[in-house]
Amino acid sequence: MFGLFHQMQRWDEMKAAVIRTGGKQYRVEVGTRLSVEKLPSDEGAKVSFPEVLFFQDGSQVAVGSPLVPRATVEGKILEQKRSKKILVFKKRRRKNYRRRNGHRQPVTVVEITQIKSA
Repeated sequence: MFGLFHQMQRWDEMKAAVIRTGGKQYRVEVGTRLSVEKLPSDEGAKVSFPEVLFFQDGSQVAVGSPLVPRATVEGKILEQKRSKKILVFKKRRRKNYRRRNGHRQPVTVVEITQIKSA
């Protein structure tokens, strides 16, 4: 836990948010890079995440119910790629039944550029 505090800013100076995209929730700060479910834009395009569930600007905290009004998180798409392969293996014991299948999910790598609250 001690190492985590050294990597982050002081709590009263921090600007952070929790966003929802692709059915998942992510805690982000400015400069954070994250892989999200595929977004329909090209590399280098700007993207906005209007579903902000939690917003913190220094000591001011806003918790949405379910969303924080007029808060948005902006980012830039760095690349479109595919994630690691997931192996799906099915087996029925003693029946000589084995099936192996693979799947690679398309993902978008996004860097957070701005966290806004009006």
